[in-house]
Amino acid sequence: MVKYIAKRLVMMLVAMLAIIVITFCLMHAVPGGPFTSDRKATPEVEAALNEKFGLNDPLPLQLLHYMEGLLRFDFGPSYKYTGQTVNDVIESGFPVSGKVGIITVVFVLLAALPMGIFAAVKNNKWQDMLIMAVATIGVTIPSFVIASLLIYVFSYQLGWTPTYWDWSAVGYILPVVALGGYSVSYMARLMRSSLLEVMGQDYIRTARAKGLSEFKVITRHALRNALLPIVTVLGPTIAGLLTGSFVIESIFAIPGLGKWFVNSVSQRDYTTIMGVTIFYAAFLMAMTLIVDVFYCLIDPRIKYDD
Repeated sequence: MVKYIAKRLVMMLVAMLAIIVITFCLMHAVPGGPFTSDRKATPEVEAALNEKFGLNDPLPLQLLHYMEGLLRFDFGPSYKYTGQTVNDVIESGFPVSGKVGIITVVFVLLAALPMGIFAAVKNNKWQDMLIMAVATIGVTIPSFVIASLLIYVFSYQLGWTPTYWDWSAVGYILPVVALGGYSVSYMARLMRSSLLEVMGQDYIRTARAKGLSEFKVITRHALRNALLPIVTVLGPTIAGLLTGSFVIESIFAIPGLGKWFVNSVSQRDYTTIMGVTIFYAAFLMAMTLIVDVFYCLIDPRIKYDD
């Protein structure tokens, strides 16, 4: 296990280096710069700002200076938010996205797993067809459309919830449902198909032949193996939900990491784009590694000796 984790960490470092280089080159390939769109800046002021932040240096030299900062866990200053560093942006935005994300993860698991299990138990019955129809709609409709519909119905028409996010319990409802709608639908379908496949195995028929109730067959024998595909997608899903959805946070005016990223892209804030991208990539890789390690706990047959 230790050898496997060490190999994965090396692979993560290589992948992270590639992400940094590619993102850095793509940003600088776009015409203009972070101070080009600032109407208040004269050409002289723009040139002075570019010189101050080293944007006139050759691209390899800029990348080298940026990598030196990363070794100190310093993402650099924000070009657009005066007096703030990218570290400040992440420290202020991630807790908000994380809190919304944790609530969304709980909502996804509490909704998706029972839906998938119940649909598998009621296979080909009207309950199964109803759940799968709802799940299909949730997968096919984009999250921003779901968010717009939720705001129109529950905020504008019924007046039950605010149109934007706030710290109240009611303010979390629409963002959480809109953010987790796709994940609930996808995991419910995955849970159903995985459980149906496991229920057709020989050891399940043997358990039934021993006289075990259907509830014990599912909970003691089938469910543990059926959860493996769920665990596979759970890592990236959790990473995405905790770091924030760019679209959902913009729609509900959530001051999270996603909103910062959207604003930085539109304003060509190079350092903020890089910092948020690197933070998200590192978080995603870490969650994927944790999920792979948890495979051993769920299924002892899985070994990582090589």
